[in-house]
Amino acid sequence: MLINCVVYENGTKLADIPVSEISEYTSLPGCFVWVALRDASSEELAEVQAEFGLHPLAVEDAQHGHQRPKVEEYADSLFVVMHLVEPGPAESPAALSLGEVDVFVGRNYVVSVRNRSGHGFVEVRERCEREPELLRNGPGFVLYALMDAVVDRYFPVIDAFEVELEAIEQRIFTKGSARENIKQLYELKQRLTLLKHAVAPLLEATGKLHGGRVPQICAGSQDYFRDVVDHLGRINNTIDAMRDTIGTAISVNLSMVTIEDNEVTKRLAAWAAIFAVCTAFAGIWGMNFEHMPELKWRYGYWVALGLIASSCGYLYYRFRRAGWV
Repeated sequence: MLINCVVYENGTKLADIPVSEISEYTSLPGCFVWVALRDASSEELAEVQAEFGLHPLAVEDAQHGHQRPKVEEYADSLFVVMHLVEPGPAESPAALSLGEVDVFVGRNYVVSVRNRSGHGFVEVRERCEREPELLRNGPGFVLYALMDAVVDRYFPVIDAFEVELEAIEQRIFTKGSARENIKQLYELKQRLTLLKHAVAPLLEATGKLHGGRVPQICAGSQDYFRDVVDHLGRINNTIDAMRDTIGTAISVNLSMVTIEDNEVTKRLAAWAAIFAVCTAFAGIWGMNFEHMPELKWRYGYWVALGLIASSCGYLYYRFRRAGWV
């Protein structure tokens, strides 16, 4: 679906135009066209490809979707893939929704194709139009603005992960919560891995836009791309630190499960020892021999009960002091 098709001249919006009139403006000096598509059909991509001469391999990737984040250079154009990581629906906000934006950038055009995402880039277009002196840099600055917006959307996600991890850490030593904590930690680790797959490849790919042989399209915007790399580096380091923390927390929780199991085992062993004394006394005096000491004694029964009770009480006292019962 076509969202916008706007032509800009020297950093200023000139007009909204239909796709069929693109070729009339791309030949003008100082002009470039910015086309925004959402969940584009094959026909729409083919039409845009014909207008701008997009590379067929890049168009094929955009049609198929589910690409790894990357920056590919085709002659005098760029093809950029970024993942859109957003919170899940209201009924399950802990889950993540993974979308994708594919960006074609040339000397006089920018085409963004957004897939599986409800959050558009209206604010990016508004920001660029508020800064005509920067928009004069052309499609390279638009690419930076899109990348910066995508990366900025990662920060609330990573902040929510940190809050969730801190809450789990506070419950680690709460009795009876270890198994639930492990489950939540594994789920958090899976979501972190999803974000890692979006950030790490993009960090590597974006590095070529500000250092070394910078593509001509991005000339003049290297400082801005370096800022994007810096943000991605911070997010990537935070993810690595959180993954290490989760690994430590899982180990601690597993230790807590073992400790809780040991506590149960100790209590069972203590009560088994107490009842073993009762069983031993009862077994001895319950033997059916004719000649046994105190067998005919008037107070033998009560003395036997007292001895059993006092022995069990003493054992209970010692186990109680040791923390076994």
